Amino acid sequence: MSIVSIATGAGRGMGLACAERLAATSDVLVAVDRDEVALGEAVPTLGGYGATVVPVTLDVTDASALTALADQVRDLGDLGGVAHAAGISPTMADWRAVMTVDLVGTALLVQALTPLVTEGTAMVCFASMAAHLMAAMADPAADAALDDPLAPDLLDRLRAALGESIEDPGIAYGQAKRGVQRLVRRTAIAWGPHGGRINSMSPGLIDTPMGRQEFEQQPAMTMMLEHTPLRREGSAAELAAVVAFLCSPEASYVSGTDVLVDGGCTAAVEAMISGLADLA
Repeated sequence: MSIVSIATGAGRGMGLACAERLAATSDVLVAVDRDEVALGEAVPTLGGYGATVVPVTLDVTDASALTALADQVRDLGDLGGVAHAAGISPTMADWRAVMTVDLVGTALLVQALTPLVTEGTAMVCFASMAAHLMAAMADPAADAALDDPLAPDLLDRLRAALGESIEDPGIAYGQAKRGVQRLVRRTAIAWGPHGGRINSMSPGLIDTPMGRQEFEQQPAMTMMLEHTPLRREGSAAELAAVVAFLCSPEASYVSGTDVLVDGGCTAAVEAMISGLADLA
């Protein structure tokens, strides 16, 4: 059987970089993006890595489209690596859309792919260092809502737990990515007996079109970059290398965890906050 990999958000940025790595190790690459033009431009490049490239245009919040995607993958072969990079950032939409795309969309994709999991399946879902920075302020009621991401009242439960703060797209983004991290831990338990693995990866400040948009509109991003120990942004290629490792046999005993790829930024920000608290 052919080994079929999937990359979402494959039209540009981190998703494209991940798609390139998966295309080099798979028989078939299903490249997914909601932007048909960007995806079409990426296909010739992806085709140069050896895999047969199957472009699929869809929105990850469309449950029926994801079911059709899973059926298509089943017909093509065995599910191998999955890099789920599709998502939106705080400056791109309101809090409801951020939560729906970044958490609900991830949960819908995991649900659709679960019947395909077999020995060698390995998925990486993109989270964010924002979820790590938010961990100290975790709310039990909010976590309970995040742990049921496909519930129809998810947004109402979060609003009840966190109040008006959740209406800040930046807060919603951090909560959504925290939900992704928690989803991965639960899913690893279900996939393990079938030989499948799933992890999340939390990028820090990454030089992509989406990342540059965040820098332009959020002054705090510059402060975080100044405190990043490596004193630079990361690249899409550096993130893709971590995804490629997590999807490879070299990571065959890694499942249910989050890998923070942020140049040390989270550690530095937490140390700074701790120091300010000590001074108070």
